[in-house]
Amino acid sequence: MDLKYYSNPAGDQTRQPRREGMFKNFDATELFCQKCKQAVPVRKRLLIVLPDGDKYEYLCAYCASSVGTKIERNQKPLTIIV
Repeated sequence: MDLKYYSNPAGDQTRQPRREGMFKNFDATELFCQKCKQAVPVRKRLLIVLPDGDKYEYLCAYCASSVGTKIERNQKPLTIIV
């Protein structure tokens, strides 16, 4: 892991590691459901495969209504050979 350092905002000369890219991809475990009127566990379902990434939909674990979407971008550019 490549660590970069930055100075403390208070002017302190202590060096603290800054980890870039540590939180690039999050997966939701609970989201608010309008139908259930509360935060509920969710299931992630693949909707479509796009050239720049995959689009997912989050579904309520209780009533199966859609509570959100997410696009996971590809790490490498997609090469299409025609």
